[in-house]
Amino acid sequence: MGIYSFNNKKYQRSDSFLLGAILSVSGGFQDAYTYVLRDKVFANAQTGNIVLMSQGLINKDWSTSFRYLLPVLAFVLGIVASEQIGHRFKHSKKIHWRQIVLLIEAFILAVVAFVPLTHNVIANVLVSFACAMQVQAFRKLHGYAYATTMCIGNLRSGTESLSVFIREKNKESLVKALHYYGIIFLFAIGAGVGATISHHYGIKSIFASTVLLIIGFFIMLDNEES
Repeated sequence: MGIYSFNNKKYQRSDSFLLGAILSVSGGFQDAYTYVLRDKVFANAQTGNIVLMSQGLINKDWSTSFRYLLPVLAFVLGIVASEQIGHRFKHSKKIHWRQIVLLIEAFILAVVAFVPLTHNVIANVLVSFACAMQVQAFRKLHGYAYATTMCIGNLRSGTESLSVFIREKNKESLVKALHYYGIIFLFAIGAGVGATISHHYGIKSIFASTVLLIIGFFIMLDNEES
């Protein structure tokens, strides 16, 4: 169930490029949303938050450090929550555990739409938690390891594959590189659209990510193998 073929190989529906594309657009949107509207905090790229947190510590700016520490901690808890869900519902026949993750993430982001700008810390914690759940649950694209909410790993893997193709003229390496660059492009599209919509529609614009995640849920409607 939930199995499809690509390039003469069998994959789970959660590995499909279509789902990866939707999640990457949503991931880019979330990052732009929190940066533009929620005190310039990165919901997805925790490296940036750690750098800014450390800078605050060095400067003894405790409030700034705390503001960037909380999303990092929320990200850690999101990973734990997603892993626990995967373990608990791994053999569920009624609904796949990754669908549960998408529904929880969609609900959390919908809640964020009602968190006022005076409580940006709470909003950023919620988005980071939801983002981490997605990162943990969706890690394969046609069998390739990838991320839907950050680009550096995808950029490294895509460029490595392109280098192999240039050297060996291996078609599979080119296909792999194009997959990674495609996901990066879609993430960038999501970020650009997210920034624009956030400027125009304010905190409610995060509903766009909720809609994308629900679409992702329906793409996975057929239960798949764990």
